[in-house]
Amino acid sequence: MRQENLGSMDLQQARALLDEGNLTCVLKHGETTLTSTRRGVAPLLTWLDDGIDAAGFAAADRVVGNGAAFLYVLLGVSEVYGMVMSDAALQTLSRFGIVASYGQLVDHIVNRTNTGCCPMEEAVSGIEDPKKAHEAIVARLAKMASGNAQ
Repeated sequence: MRQENLGSMDLQQARALLDEGNLTCVLKHGETTLTSTRRGVAPLLTWLDDGIDAAGFAAADRVVGNGAAFLYVLLGVSEVYGMVMSDAALQTLSRFGIVASYGQLVDHIVNRTNTGCCPMEEAVSGIEDPKKAHEAIVARLAKMASGNAQ
């Protein structure tokens, strides 16, 4: 399924930057642009840790699962485009008043080895509160870093 929504000028510019090359995530608001080449939720966590206030920003991302959606809520962005977006992410973004658009809508995001569901999507399953989702993501990443993915 494909949803065409050009969005704001900021979103169009963020999408253009994402399409140009090796960026994984772009935040754009007027003259301010934040970009990353890091995969997964890493750039979002870094921006949150750095205290970035992304209120009013548009975000373009390669993959937006529900974990990323909760982090975008915490960042305060106003709109998100995902090349691939999970249905749960779309619902979360919509529930928090963030305009969401996507290239491809999927049931769930798969993990990097294509053997199951994305661990970040699993980590936030059943969570409704963005702060609790953030805690669950950080905890799951810590477990994965220690070699215990369960």
